[in-house]
Amino acid sequence: MTQPAEFLTAPALAALGGVRHGFFTRRGGVSEGPYAALNCSLSSRDSPDRVRENRRRAMAALDLPPAALHGLTQVHGIAVADVEAGWAEGAGPEADAMVTRRPGIALGIVTGDCAPVLLADPEAGVIGAAHAGWRGAMAGVLEATVAAMERLGAVRGRIAAAIGPCIAQPGYEVGPDLRDAVLAQSPGAARFFAPGRREERWQFDLPGYCAARLGALRLAAVGDTATCTLAEEARFFSHRRRTLAGGADPIGHQLSAIGLAA
Repeated sequence: MTQPAEFLTAPALAALGGVRHGFFTRRGGVSEGPYAALNCSLSSRDSPDRVRENRRRAMAALDLPPAALHGLTQVHGIAVADVEAGWAEGAGPEADAMVTRRPGIALGIVTGDCAPVLLADPEAGVIGAAHAGWRGAMAGVLEATVAAMERLGAVRGRIAAAIGPCIAQPGYEVGPDLRDAVLAQSPGAARFFAPGRREERWQFDLPGYCAARLGALRLAAVGDTATCTLAEEARFFSHRRRTLAGGADPIGHQLSAIGLAA
């Protein structure tokens, strides 16, 4: 029996009518080896046919056709693409967020430890999706996504946002360069750094940092799946886990997607 593509949902989005979303795990796909099983990254060295089948399964789980899924060439920046006409598979622009008001379109973000953030204003019929690593979050990708949604008619006081599975503070050891960069922009962000287990190292709370930046926008709701990609090897791919293991083997990427029912 074929295992369905497994995904998590966030209460902040699940209660919204007409909005479909899922934070997919690595379970329920056809890829093998280090990509097992639901690798959804078109840029990996995995078999393209297997990746396409994985992405098809993800869309089927959300009751959407395969062609609904749109992705980006993610570059850890703050550019936001407006998915109006759409684009061919694998031809997404260099950007780290997307917005749309077109029913039947699914916005997909692939991650290995960074935070996927899905957003929706169902009254305006506008959705957004963002890839928020520490660089993008610090540079303002979440704020840029909300601003782009507003240009399509969304109202920030009606927008619900959810932060998906990403690396959590206990597993995210960082050095002084990252900490200094974040604190130089916002000294108040010191609360997101806990003492590390080694000298001149800190544990960074990426989902907490993203939640605080979203909270400052005064959205209607900000949720968090509170799930760590590093800690749950059976459920999630993780770049940090790969690094800790010596970095020899490739890894897959999980998909997070949101769409408006047609």
